[in-house]
Amino acid sequence: MAKPQKPGQRRGRGERRPAGWSATAPRRLAGFMEEPPLAAALLDEAGELAVERVAGTFGMSKSQLADTVGLTPETLYKASRARAPKTQARMREMLEIISLIAPWAGGKDQAMAWYRAQPIPACGGRTAEALVKSGQASVVRDYLDHIAMGGFA
Repeated sequence: MAKPQKPGQRRGRGERRPAGWSATAPRRLAGFMEEPPLAAALLDEAGELAVERVAGTFGMSKSQLADTVGLTPETLYKASRARAPKTQARMREMLEIISLIAPWAGGKDQAMAWYRAQPIPACGGRTAEALVKSGQASVVRDYLDHIAMGGFA
């Protein structure tokens, strides 16, 4: 039987992981303070999300990206507005949710399809996109945490 592990301690060869242990659970539970991997690749030199990179990653125009996160198209076409805290927060929320779903969905493109089209029964049948647009990204994160911990949809 394997000895209990301390956080950060490595197992030796042949030692087993505890029952119910999931390789994705520690990364999933890391929280919003860490940069999602997808978002980290889309940052510019100033550490802000580059609108062109985000839109290009999903094969969208800036107008389509603005619609996806619930902003007016003009917001993403003006550099000063694209760097505004609200704009950056909305894009980060979208990318965080997509990053969480991507391993389950089979990739970022499938995760985006889920984000835009899949109704969430626990949220009154609203999609993740609709919830983020209305400023309720925390509801989606709570739902995904619930599912990640083994809860029912």
